[in-house]
Amino acid sequence: MNILLTNDDGILAPGLNALYQIFSKDHQVTVVAPDREKSAVGHGITLNHPIRVSQVKLPDGKTGYAVAGTPVDCVKLAFLELLAVKPDIVISGINRGANLGVNLNYSGTVAAAREASLYQIPSIAASVQGQKGGDFPGAARYIYHLSQETLKKGLQQHTFLNVNFPALPFSEITGVRICRLGLSFPDEYLDRRKDPRDRTYYWHGCEFRTKDTDPSIDGAAVDRNYISITPVKCDMTDYDAMPSIEAWETVNLPATLDN
Repeated sequence: MNILLTNDDGILAPGLNALYQIFSKDHQVTVVAPDREKSAVGHGITLNHPIRVSQVKLPDGKTGYAVAGTPVDCVKLAFLELLAVKPDIVISGINRGANLGVNLNYSGTVAAAREASLYQIPSIAASVQGQKGGDFPGAARYIYHLSQETLKKGLQQHTFLNVNFPALPFSEITGVRICRLGLSFPDEYLDRRKDPRDRTYYWHGCEFRTKDTDPSIDGAAVDRNYISITPVKCDMTDYDAMPSIEAWETVNLPATLDN
């Protein structure tokens, strides 16, 4: 089986290495990942300057590709330039820090999996709660088995899996829940500071406390020490809203656009 591994924490990140150690034992693995941390870049791509690629040595002496670009750049480069054949599955992660609820809109880890899904390649985004990371080897073993089942059972077209692990030894995890995304917004703030030339600058920050209590929501499940698995669709159309919007008077083109 051909596996593509990527992430947004950078090619030297321990979560990516844990996946490589597991998958490379039995499969053909290609690593194409950012050359440095690219967290929270969302689904961005590089358009205004060249994308440079360097070959790097992986732990077993084989070669990976470090990309001076975003996680989505990595997937596009792999599919369009670096790989002779498309992979059977793409795994993005294992990210240091959970990607839950509204954070999926910002996550480079999730964006890489979404990009693969747009190319109709099965994909999984994987993250561990907490900035210190959790049991990366245990999470990698679970993702290995989940990937086998994903390929065996299949996913709907343009659907990928977003998986989050609690920051615990794998033996202490309670179980697995199939979840929906939470929509509670985090508590955000901007830390206003002054530089030595008395110019104002800001650090963006937020509190990642989960506000959701419904155990069917991804963040609440992880807080209860469950692995959360959320199937995510690339099609963001609100089909339920379409009939009512079609009935709006202003939708039909008027004879004149005068005020």
